[in-house]
Amino acid sequence: MNPLLPHYRHIVNPRLKHIYLTFDHRGELIIKSPRVSPKEIEKLLIKKAAWISRSRAKILDKKGKPPEFREGEEIFFLGSPFPLTLHQLNGEATELTFDEERGFILRYEEYDTELFETLLDRFYKEKATEYLPPLIEKYSKKMQLFPAKVSFRKARKRWGSCSERNTISFNYLMMKLPCDTIAYIVVHELAHIRHKHHQKSFWDLVEKTMPDYRKYEKELKNYM
Repeated sequence: MNPLLPHYRHIVNPRLKHIYLTFDHRGELIIKSPRVSPKEIEKLLIKKAAWISRSRAKILDKKGKPPEFREGEEIFFLGSPFPLTLHQLNGEATELTFDEERGFILRYEEYDTELFETLLDRFYKEKATEYLPPLIEKYSKKMQLFPAKVSFRKARKRWGSCSERNTISFNYLMMKLPCDTIAYIVVHELAHIRHKHHQKSFWDLVEKTMPDYRKYEKELKNYM
């Protein structure tokens, strides 16, 4: 591979007719294509170099992207970045703790990013189950819209969803977001109890409850 070209992961799928460029959530370039020569891939990378650079920069600039668990790395909670401190200790069970003064502290014996991510997910889910129910109750009463059930799960693409039966699911990773933006997601999903679409009547209801909702919509683009 030409060292001047960007690093990428190549997935060959004979059923494809064209070459597709995309990125994973960490900013790694992924090429999906039918069987093509390395020369053809190289020509495409040279042609798309500026687009690749711009697109990767946008992904890497996003707040709250999945951590790599490096010393001093910033992890977001309620809209604020907190540093991650790593402590490798012999004979210690892996543990993730948090306080507002010191941030996130990860104690471990063996370095295991999958386990670290599981512990961070558990932190966000626990905080979501504490933080969100009173907020949901507050806006449900204000809007007179009550979900049949509320659940919390992890998702990569959506902050929340409302089913035809008015069951609302919230992405617990929303605990990375500023408090006002979290409130907006709650209002957004509650509005779907009445309107199962994103037409004008839906946005009118959202705006009635939260007149400055557009700035929170814009803020969400910085995170996902």
